[in-house]
Amino acid sequence: MALAKKDGDLLMAIDQGTTSSRVIVFDRAGAAKAQASLEHKQFYPEDGWVEHDATEIWKAVQSVCKKALDGRNGNRIAAIGITNQRETTVFWDKKTGEPVHKAIVWQDRRTADMCADLKAAGHEEMVTRKTGLLLDPYFSGTKVAWLLRNVKKARDLANADRLAFGTIDTWLVWNLTGGEVFATDVTNASRTLLFNIEDGVWDAEILKLLDIPEGILPEVKPCVADFGVTTKKAIGKEIPILGMAGDQQAATVGQTCFQPGMIKSTYGTGCFALLNTGETRVNSSNRLLSTIGYALDEKPIYALEGSIFIAGSVIKWLRDSLGLLATAEQSADLAAQASDASGAYFVPAFTGLGAPHWDPDARGMITGLTLDAGPAEIVRAAIDAVCFQTRDLINAMTADVDLGEIALRIDGGMAANDWFMQRLSDLVGVQVERPESVETTALGAAYLAGLGCGLYDSLDDLSAQWRVHRTCEPLMGGEERDTRYAGWQTAVAKALSN
Repeated sequence: MALAKKDGDLLMAIDQGTTSSRVIVFDRAGAAKAQASLEHKQFYPEDGWVEHDATEIWKAVQSVCKKALDGRNGNRIAAIGITNQRETTVFWDKKTGEPVHKAIVWQDRRTADMCADLKAAGHEEMVTRKTGLLLDPYFSGTKVAWLLRNVKKARDLANADRLAFGTIDTWLVWNLTGGEVFATDVTNASRTLLFNIEDGVWDAEILKLLDIPEGILPEVKPCVADFGVTTKKAIGKEIPILGMAGDQQAATVGQTCFQPGMIKSTYGTGCFALLNTGETRVNSSNRLLSTIGYALDEKPIYALEGSIFIAGSVIKWLRDSLGLLATAEQSADLAAQASDASGAYFVPAFTGLGAPHWDPDARGMITGLTLDAGPAEIVRAAIDAVCFQTRDLINAMTADVDLGEIALRIDGGMAANDWFMQRLSDLVGVQVERPESVETTALGAAYLAGLGCGLYDSLDDLSAQWRVHRTCEPLMGGEERDTRYAGWQTAVAKALSN
């Protein structure tokens, strides 16, 4: 499987996320040897709109790469893997390399009316059959169409064959290689709404429907592939880029969920649960997404995905906007102090609701407040919302696939907290497992690069490295669990727009 042999025993993962850019250097055993991170700004120009500055992101990635490469570890890097926030849409000029507009973030809902019009015209069945996705503003396709319709420079550059579209991975590869490589991987492509996951090509019918010229699209490669070599101008060293996957698929690799029926759930800005369905694409009857989990070669492994837009970001909102917390780490301690009798429910639909509701117009709300409710009750309701939404996803998955006994592998920032982990097990009613490293998104990118450079021979090598750090079993009784969940469903019904 090795694509290129290079001296070195370390792997560097670039993890470009919704709120920050990070680099972690791993050894072959998956231990972090060096790391660096930088946050970037969030722009909210209108209600439901979310944007990033693509140039700021690139400069942040440059900075953290150089910092991680400082010292003796820098000369030991065998290959680089990239993982990224998916669906976020970047346009740039192929000639100058300059962005044409701010990046439209995956959370952005500006194309809700466009999606509604496409649904009303009867196009969703065709789109879902080909892409596995629903007509929702979450995905890149309608973002691309919006930019082409509303930014004159973008259409002019497209007509002159100078416009490049990419998700963040493509933007980074372009800059890391000095504009030599214009490519993405199949997992990121499968999230654009433009990629046929059965045929493995950009879909001509969908491109025509959205009036998107194929010439602006990058080449699509497997997750383990030659994505070029970094230039010295970019990060100071020439290192092959041999692995790439969108953040949730990278976490699936990092959690070594390689067997059909295995589930991982990542708790970062949002929450995303992926169920490995193997070489068989499962078409959900419960409004989950059918997507590509990973591909080491031309044959993809499929997954069912449930997407929750708000998870860790609700804790950030409680800290930064309401001032209920001094640090995000205090959230679990405060939640543990809440009254068990509280009937408060928090529906964090700040940018609509994802699976299984897919309502871009839903908005956040807190219900069931009484005079004895305080910060602890509100914080607990916010954390419970993450757990209840996970149960929504698991329920949908078990309705689509006969899973038997479930062990949920979790990762991401919230997963590091023991109280949250037990609460999740209690409210979902499943065994929850946390690995020794919760940095599984970055680790998955490193693993893909390691397969590319020959540090690993197979997926079995990776599976042998997974170690459980903590396991939680449900302690809450089934009747109480179901009663609390029924209250959640009532609250969600109030938040839905229809």
